Amino acid sequence: MSQLEVDKVIPQSGTSLQLGDSGDTISVPAGATFNASAGTFTLPDGSVVEAKIASNAVTTAKINNSAVTNDKLAGSIANSKLTNSAITINGSSVSLGGSVTILTGTSWQSSIKTANFTAAAGEGYFINTSGGAFEVDLPGSPSVGDVIEFVDFSRSFATHNLTLDQGSLKYQSNIASTKKPVYSINGQSIRIVYSGTTQGWIPTTDDDVTMKTTPTKTVNFLVVGGGGSGGRSKPGGGGAGGYRASFNSEASGGGASSETALELSPGTQYTITVGAGANGSGSAGHGANGAASSISGTGITTITSEGGGGGGGDGSGQTGGRDGGSGGGQSGGGGGAVGAGTSGQGFDGGTGFAASHAAGGGGGGASAAGENVTGNQQQGGDGGNGVASTITGSSVTRAGGGGGANESTSYGGGAGGTGGAGAGASSGNGGNANSNSGSGGGGSHNGTSGNGGSGVVILRLATADYSGTTTGSPTVDQSTVGGQTILIYNGDGSYTA
Repeated sequence: MSQLEVDKVIPQSGTSLQLGDSGDTISVPAGATFNASAGTFTLPDGSVVEAKIASNAVTTAKINNSAVTNDKLAGSIANSKLTNSAITINGSSVSLGGSVTILTGTSWQSSIKTANFTAAAGEGYFINTSGGAFEVDLPGSPSVGDVIEFVDFSRSFATHNLTLDQGSLKYQSNIASTKKPVYSINGQSIRIVYSGTTQGWIPTTDDDVTMKTTPTKTVNFLVVGGGGSGGRSKPGGGGAGGYRASFNSEASGGGASSETALELSPGTQYTITVGAGANGSGSAGHGANGAASSISGTGITTITSEGGGGGGGDGSGQTGGRDGGSGGGQSGGGGGAVGAGTSGQGFDGGTGFAASHAAGGGGGGASAAGENVTGNQQQGGDGGNGVASTITGSSVTRAGGGGGANESTSYGGGAGGTGGAGAGASSGNGGNANSNSGSGGGGSHNGTSGNGGSGVVILRLATADYSGTTTGSPTVDQSTVGGQTILIYNGDGSYTA
């Protein structure tokens, strides 16, 4: 191998100098240094790969400004390769590439509100009540910090108020079914913020506000419990279910005066329970009591009408009538007592007579006690009469007592009281009471005693106040009585005012 030793190699002509030909390899021996720092050394694209660069060999100081351009970076730089992979906005850390909503203030709506509507968080509304007062429903599922604004566009709040309806949530601890905020000063500006479930919406700007009690809806009622069944053997009649009413000054059972109509709060659900009538029996002994009917719910005292008492029958400890809304009649088997009625709901059963031809007393009704049997060889006592009501627009009598019966067919059974009660029977089965009458069943000497009638709950209110929200499929009548809606519950259900 030949060797050329010179201090400098320059081109013979021009400024370009070539070392070797295509395909040749130019080597720099180990230990030698190739110094191109004072000039420019050009490498082919792709010739310097990551594996050929020592760690930390390329520092910031060795890269000229703008030397690394976008077209020289393949793909993208992962967040993990950056010193800071997140930024902080409004005190919250947000990763690079993530998103965050930055509050920019109230979004005022361009349309002027003139009637009921539902507001949305973050929005502002121009309110014009010059055409009449109206309500704004607040959002049903707000988050803490949600803000809504309202302003009296027409300066008419004093004449026609603006009401905010917070629904089941709260407005400064009040729920809509008890109190709602009402704004009644001209030119008011209102800004509210949601604070959470404890206090709910809180005004931060409102000048003045009145928390007005939500108007209640007046509802008349009739509540009749399920009737008792008649006794078996020398039987007394079954007592009627308890009778309570508020309509047209009708007297409730037991001689009490009419009750006060209910005041129901809008948006509140009230539970309706309709008591079943008691089933008759083919075994000697007293009849069973009917089940109670009721109206219950927040803000009212529960209206309960007790089930009617079962009639007495022949058997140890079973000759007396049972207590109930109205009491069951005493058996003719001797001993025991008449069934007592509940004060304000019904009357006592009648007394029986123990003799060779024994007979039981009639069951008590809502307007009269069961008939007493006063001597030997008499038919069973008649049941006490029920009460007529026009709450549905026509007169209907309910809650009569069942008839008792003599053990001898020669004297027979007593009649059921008015209202669909069952008659007593010396032979065969006692009479069943009508369904949804609350009347008592008739007693039977040697057959099956009569069933008590199931109860009923009836509501009557102004059609303008009727919400239309029910469960249990009540009969809804808006045609019989002008301006009134009548709800008849023959089974359990509810009404939301």
